[in-house]
Amino acid sequence: MISHKKGASGFRLFHWISLVAIVALLAGCSPFQGNETGADNGQQPAKPEKIERYQGEKSKAVSMVYTTQRQLALTFNGMADKDTMKRLLDELDKYHIKAAFFLPGMRVAEEPDIARQIVARGHEIENNTLNQSDLQGQSYEKMYEDIKLANKVIKRETDKTPRYIRTKSGDYSDDLRLVAAHNGQEAVVSSSLFLHNWQKETEEQKIHYLRKYMNRGGIVAMDTEENKSVVENIRLLAEAATDVGYRFVPLHELIAQGGERKPLQEIPGFDAAKMNAEYYKSKPNLIYRKETDKKLVALSFDDWGTDQTVTKILDILDKKDVKASFFLRADGVERNPNLARAIAEAGHDVANHTYSHPVNTQIALEELQKEIVKAHQVITEAIQQRPTMYFRPPTGAFDEQTLKAIAATGYEDITIYDVTPSDYDKKRNADDIVKAIMEQTRSGSVILLHMLDDIHTIEALPIAIDQLRSKGFTLVPMTEMFGQ
Repeated sequence: MISHKKGASGFRLFHWISLVAIVALLAGCSPFQGNETGADNGQQPAKPEKIERYQGEKSKAVSMVYTTQRQLALTFNGMADKDTMKRLLDELDKYHIKAAFFLPGMRVAEEPDIARQIVARGHEIENNTLNQSDLQGQSYEKMYEDIKLANKVIKRETDKTPRYIRTKSGDYSDDLRLVAAHNGQEAVVSSSLFLHNWQKETEEQKIHYLRKYMNRGGIVAMDTEENKSVVENIRLLAEAATDVGYRFVPLHELIAQGGERKPLQEIPGFDAAKMNAEYYKSKPNLIYRKETDKKLVALSFDDWGTDQTVTKILDILDKKDVKASFFLRADGVERNPNLARAIAEAGHDVANHTYSHPVNTQIALEELQKEIVKAHQVITEAIQQRPTMYFRPPTGAFDEQTLKAIAATGYEDITIYDVTPSDYDKKRNADDIVKAIMEQTRSGSVILLHMLDDIHTIEALPIAIDQLRSKGFTLVPMTEMFGQ
């Protein structure tokens, strides 16, 4: 453990005795017993109680919380020196953030006043093992005693009983989850972002990096001893969350309002997409636009982006009372399922745009089907329902063979578009995008836009919606225009 400077008066003798006692108990002996032979009193030393494996359910493993609420949690490992901790607590107060501190039992015993100050400021105290270890390779009994003793120290010094346990690295095993349950912990908590020391990043680069991880239900972690910018990072994190429109809430509050995800196999429609080598039997239905006299148009969005980008698109659509169709790149969904669920809960079509966005005509047909089926499963599990059974080929590339291979998986409706403002090009500003949309759109059109970061779609979108409506167009999702 990193050494810490002592206060001018030194630690109280009581806490030094506590440290010795903790170490001795973890080693399976007591410093207050007689010698090993019991020669002092003629008695044999008491044998440590045998720890039986817990037979109940394991504690939950939580790295992020399944929710569409615009909330995330800030957490810390370890307990730095008194000055650093005071500055950190002051900074958290400044930005009105309540965090969870995972504290090693040994450090709490060393400097209980710091732990008590954390509690007094309204933060949570949780278990970071006895000496901030990973507990890897240790027996069930050793892990049990480690967590139990850390709990006891924290309870004794702060009168708080930890709900959660986290190892130094955040890694865990099934045995650790079982031990946590045995000790009364509700969950083993890791993180969706563990923020280490910056290297030579500029302020802009730091902000751009943090923006990617401001996710609904996210758990951000820093080590108060390892991270040299732990205090300065609070401002960056607070501003990043505010920019996305999210807020930090206490960890227990985030976990309590999270939902349980059904396993994939329990969701109706999870197997609606399957591998199928009998391409020749399939009947693809290629959709560009709808032949209609009605002034209907559909907005569609491809690919994936950060919460900052996608949430702003959703907010614009909500404010304008527009429902759209989203074709999701599923490797992004896999990393951030809450955002996909938010799209679905907002009432939009959620459809398939492959798993990793390959050009369909440049990969083997079997690989193409694997991409579609995997994407279907990832999206289904994220939104907890069967997605809209529309497929859109990345880059719009297809040929007769790929169309048949796609349709054979169960995605018979292959949806393209007829309005292409090329908003993915960063050089095209909002005026360019709007102008292209208005020039190309007609009754029954499908407009292709993107939810990529750092392009100008967000600025163009409300203007385009207003101008389309001024021309008498009604905006509907593709399922309303073409059926499903």
